[in-house]
Amino acid sequence: MLFISFFLNFAFKRIIMNKQPIRFSRSLEADLWKEIQQCPHDKLFILTDEETNKHCLPLLAFDYLKDAGIITIPAGDIHKNLDSLQQVWNALDEQGASRKSLLINLGGGMVTDLGGFAASTFKRGIAFINIPTTLLAMVDASVGGKTGINFNGLKNEIGVFNTAHCVIIHTPFLKTLDAQNLLSGYAEMLKHGLISDTSHWAELMNFDWNEPNWEHLQALIEYSVHIKERIVEEDPHENGIRKALNFGHTIGHAFESLSMESDRPILHGYAVAWGMICELYFSFMKLNFPKDKLEQTIQFIKQHYGLYPIHCKQYDRIYELITHDKKNTNGKINFTLLSNIGEIHINQTATKDEIIQLLDFFQDMM
Repeated sequence: MLFISFFLNFAFKRIIMNKQPIRFSRSLEADLWKEIQQCPHDKLFILTDEETNKHCLPLLAFDYLKDAGIITIPAGDIHKNLDSLQQVWNALDEQGASRKSLLINLGGGMVTDLGGFAASTFKRGIAFINIPTTLLAMVDASVGGKTGINFNGLKNEIGVFNTAHCVIIHTPFLKTLDAQNLLSGYAEMLKHGLISDTSHWAELMNFDWNEPNWEHLQALIEYSVHIKERIVEEDPHENGIRKALNFGHTIGHAFESLSMESDRPILHGYAVAWGMICELYFSFMKLNFPKDKLEQTIQFIKQHYGLYPIHCKQYDRIYELITHDKKNTNGKINFTLLSNIGEIHINQTATKDEIIQLLDFFQDMM
């Protein structure tokens, strides 16, 4: 068992980890131009999905992008698959991309994950820039160097670690999102609060989603990104502390895969929020996570994310999905748990009976 206490107290605008700058942009036109100039290329391409092509690409109507090749794939995590990946490879090939070309991924986590993987593998690797347009992508998917696609019904089963040339976070894109997609990203921020410190967790718990303060949200986003980048800087390939970022995801990914099998897909952040209910309860069972903080967090999640009904007849399938999680080692199901906020215990294992207990608790809470 490895225990790590992880408290953060820092605030800065631009950090670099593994040659990946994270730029919080106030002028997208100027900042993107600077990053493109620092990445010599012969041809420029922009990857969008159907939604970001409609709502976000118009915000990139800059003269220096007028000759960029536009590649558009279907929207939604259900399309983060081999078919879409091949579509991107084909488009790059047909439009004459070379090893010196540059791909800009404009979209949410599906686009940045798949686009990063496409760039990392086309002609053995071309440069790419991520411009996340969803809150989820800003605080999680677009940063940290993970790329990939879903495969055989499993989340992010195929992929590589490869950092973008740059990630440009431009929060005005959030105004193109509905409330559900904002909350989906906020779940990852809540996870960052739970694995960092009590004051940040409390600040996130008290944010008013009925009348959101956008300036305050931007500050929370920047802090959340710094939490993730600090962890990734210490452990870029997930051998130790980076496993803290998996909190809520072992069961969350199983819920997400189950929803796709049922043709009722749920947003990733919602799956993680519901997964955190289970994994916080497991933390309470095994490591005495404080009951009051458990109850407060569950209440926040129920209030903002609603219900995800599961039936005991689905338990065996959920368990089977959990056994396929790529975080497992030596045939053992692997969790990250907390003994308190910011007190992280990685490499925690669970039996099938314990997982059934978690699912029973979740069903009762819902």
